[in-house]
Amino acid sequence: MTTTNTHVTGTVRLNFAKAAPKVFRALIGFDAAAREGLDPALVELIQIRASHLNRCAYCLHMHTNDARKAGETEDRLHMVPVWREARHFFTEREQAALALTEAVTLVADAGVPDEVYARAAAHFDDQELARVLSLIFAINTWNRVALSTAKVAGTDERV
Repeated sequence: MTTTNTHVTGTVRLNFAKAAPKVFRALIGFDAAAREGLDPALVELIQIRASHLNRCAYCLHMHTNDARKAGETEDRLHMVPVWREARHFFTEREQAALALTEAVTLVADAGVPDEVYARAAAHFDDQELARVLSLIFAINTWNRVALSTAKVAGTDERV
């Protein structure tokens, strides 16, 4: 058995992409389909917020870097975890997406409240809302893959 992922503590874990290539490619395809037609800045904000909530350093590092490359400002990146107290940094649409991201990511806590869903539905048409939801599902899956296999922040393998 060969693995290449080494956790900070030294524990060697599964290389998911190599061990389950069809599943990995399916996740990549799902992720790509979810992003299609969405504003790249919004995509990164959603991924950053879910990664904060899931405490996924690997994905947080990756998506904050991607956001910077796409032109996102440091001010906005720093405000994502506290967006409710810093609403003026984000559009109403972005706020609705962030609230939905939190509700779906933490679905076991309180479900997805009607008011959160309605707010998102007011800012996105049905196709966009389906893609936003799909993106939230995708990043939550990626967070779980990274956390379960002990991916190390700063070792983005896409490069």
